[in-house]
Amino acid sequence: MSSLLQRILGRLPVGWLQLTYKRSRFASALAGVAFANVLVFVQLGIMNSMEIATLRPYEFFQADIMISAVDANSLTEGGNVARQWMLKALSDSDVVGATGLFVGNVPWDRREKSISLTTFGVDPLKPDFISDDVSKDLRLLQIQNSGVLDRLARGLSSEEAAAIRPQTPLSFETLNKTLTAIDTFSGGGGFGGDGYMFVSDQTFLSLFPSRSSSAPDHILLKLRAGADIEVVVGRLKTLISDKSLRLRSYSEASNEDVQYQQTQKPTGLIFGFGVLIGVLVGIVIVYQVLSADVADHLREYATFKAMGYGNKFFQSIIVEEAVILGLFGFVPGLFVGTVILTFMGKMTNLPLTMTPVMAVSVFIGTVIFSIFSGLIATRRLAAADPADLF
Repeated sequence: MSSLLQRILGRLPVGWLQLTYKRSRFASALAGVAFANVLVFVQLGIMNSMEIATLRPYEFFQADIMISAVDANSLTEGGNVARQWMLKALSDSDVVGATGLFVGNVPWDRREKSISLTTFGVDPLKPDFISDDVSKDLRLLQIQNSGVLDRLARGLSSEEAAAIRPQTPLSFETLNKTLTAIDTFSGGGGFGGDGYMFVSDQTFLSLFPSRSSSAPDHILLKLRAGADIEVVVGRLKTLISDKSLRLRSYSEASNEDVQYQQTQKPTGLIFGFGVLIGVLVGIVIVYQVLSADVADHLREYATFKAMGYGNKFFQSIIVEEAVILGLFGFVPGLFVGTVILTFMGKMTNLPLTMTPVMAVSVFIGTVIFSIFSGLIATRRLAAADPADLF
């Protein structure tokens, strides 16, 4: 390693030699950097899974514009929208289709564990608004009290989900009703529920008798091919007299939902601060190691300074040490972080995975913050006189 670093640096790898001189401290420093990396990886993995889980239900539908209540910061929160505005939107020449979307949580009390299903009430006669994975079974929802169940829902075994077919449906009790799951689709648990379910709008209203068919949670619109979504949104805002409604493109609504979950919901803020704490832990650990190393070699640095070496030389040594700590601490941190995220993903059924973007960003951040810590550790050398260092 020394010869390789000497070729790269063009000089004796003083930083490497100083770090490895006390192997126990070097190992402890690498463990500390790896620990900080694991903290950041886990928090970033959870935030990334939050984004994936938030966007997942939006992938169930196909729409160009969504009309929601003023307080509808997410797909599952907020008030209702009067159906009259759907009829009003259809008067626009570029709007070729519209449908109401009902959203609610349906509990399923199982013997092993009670699970919560985020349930969508849709019009089974409008398959164009539903993704292909679900729309193939949409006609079956015309049967009262029938549903299409999320095969990846937490608490539902893969064997039980695989057995659900129109020929072998699964019936269960919920909200004083008997629902029959006649088929499945691929969804997955999220932070707001254990899975998803589709029912017809009429079945949904029978589950929630306090809800009205004239007030869905959202209104989805489809536009003619080639229509400018932003232009149509602008026209609809003048056409619809209720100015409190949120009229947005469908993609904008999904992006705002992700931003809301990560920046305003307590869960997102907690994990965001977790990333910050992990970064601070890494900075402190590297600073402590490098400052201790500087203190241990003050006489050697004083000799170099008396020989005429400038601050850039000392900074290059400390930066060398910082980069070595960052690189060698990143590898075990990446391995342990991947193992933990994989294990957590299997335990929670959340999309917790190590992504290339996460690995690259944490690697770059580790090197940058290690160098930053190293530069802080050189302040004493920069201002000191060689006689003071002896």
